[in-house]
Amino acid sequence: MDTPVVDSLNISQFHLWKKLTRKRAPLGFTLELTARCNNDCRHCYINLPAGDSRAAADELTLEEILRIAGEAAEMGALWCLITGGEPLLRPDFSDVYLGLKRQGLVVSVFTNATLIRDEHVELFRQYPAKILEVTAYGVTEATYEAVTRRPGSFAAFRTGLDRLLVNGIPVRLKAMALRSNVHELSLIAEFCRSRTMGYYRFDPLLNLRFDRDPVRNAQIREERLSPDEIAALEQSDPERFRELRNHCDELIQSDLCHSGCDHLFHCGTGMGEFVVGYDGLFRLCGSLWAPGTTYDLRVGRLKQAWYEFAPQVRDLRSRNTAYLETCHACPIIDLCLSCPAHNYLETGEMDGETPYFCAVAHARAEMLKTATGRK
Repeated sequence: MDTPVVDSLNISQFHLWKKLTRKRAPLGFTLELTARCNNDCRHCYINLPAGDSRAAADELTLEEILRIAGEAAEMGALWCLITGGEPLLRPDFSDVYLGLKRQGLVVSVFTNATLIRDEHVELFRQYPAKILEVTAYGVTEATYEAVTRRPGSFAAFRTGLDRLLVNGIPVRLKAMALRSNVHELSLIAEFCRSRTMGYYRFDPLLNLRFDRDPVRNAQIREERLSPDEIAALEQSDPERFRELRNHCDELIQSDLCHSGCDHLFHCGTGMGEFVVGYDGLFRLCGSLWAPGTTYDLRVGRLKQAWYEFAPQVRDLRSRNTAYLETCHACPIIDLCLSCPAHNYLETGEMDGETPYFCAVAHARAEMLKTATGRK
């Protein structure tokens, strides 16, 4: 990786930041246990076929996972989120789950619930997860399976979810807002809130593929809602609108934009948590796959990745004048999904311009302005 250029104007602040972050221990990490999934969702940025033997061979072994988790715990990490793909595809899921808990980590799990069996119910009953989160793609077979493209997946989802709920296992439910299920979103929200004591969250913003597969990326684009649809959907949901109004609208101020600075990263990535990919690659966040931003934990150690490599990534700069003068200095950046990670997935460049995200941000800003009566 090229050595980042340090702006002499900000050099004292820069070195202070480096000094502070060098001492900061990670709070936790996400473990992508596998990229394989038994569903084939049109919108998914990572899923590979359940029977993909090459992907399975690339996955970290139980021993490798526990070695990395042990290093994380020694460094001060407190929690781990297990996700995928579909993590329950791993036959050693229970061993991984219990092994992480034995490291003293608070463990959460994201699953589609279609593979939940009695042994999983017993596992979660005896050793509860901090959060067990399940995605609902639809509340009818036609809608659910239009998303998953797997016959029988809706029945498996309902059976697995009911197994958890009937046995008193706390579950949180969420949804993706897609072209394939937008007509059913109000019913999905009602379904989720009725089963999770009112909890429900949804995500209308879809990332492109980590492998940049053009066919799959075309499918993801087809599933994206229009910017105006997203703004209207978020305004119609009281919880979502309240969060946007309370935590984003107040930051739409020109004096808070990043003009005059060429650092690529202004988010919190790599400051308190990290991601361990199914193949052992350390990443600062789940979306960051750009060349030069990953570190192989099969070759090196977590301390080097966290204390030496991560600061190098956060030091990266842009030399794209068009990007620095537009997206990077935009006063409504807090309403936008544009960031170095997402920009790379969209354009192949961390400082590429992303018109779709820009249009969503402006639709949100206009919605908030109209709804709150602000100028």
